[in-house]
Amino acid sequence: MANTLVQFRADESSRLKAVSICEKLGIDLPTYLRMCMARLVQENGIPFPMKIDIKPDSAAVKAMKTASRIAKKNGISDMTLGEINAEITAVRKRARK
Repeated sequence: MANTLVQFRADESSRLKAVSICEKLGIDLPTYLRMCMARLVQENGIPFPMKIDIKPDSAAVKAMKTASRIAKKNGISDMTLGEINAEITAVRKRARK
C-alpha cells in the first residue's frame, strides 16, 4: 500500500501539549495520528478516547496506599524485591506442609 503525506496546521501550544501526552503514553505524535486514522476507519466514526488520568480515589490507588501504610506500620516498607520474593517463597513452603 502506498504511503501519502498528510499535513495540517495546529497552534504550537496544542501541538506541544499533544506531544507531551503522547510521550507519557510511550508513543510519538505521528504514531498517535496514524492510530486515530486507523480507528476512525475501523469504527467508521470517532475513535475511543485515550486518557492518562488516574483518579486519586480509584480502588487501585486506595489499595496501594493501604498496602503502603501496612508495610510501614510493620517495618517492611523498605524491603527489596528479592527479600519480598524470599518471604513469599517461605510462606508458600510452610503452607504446603
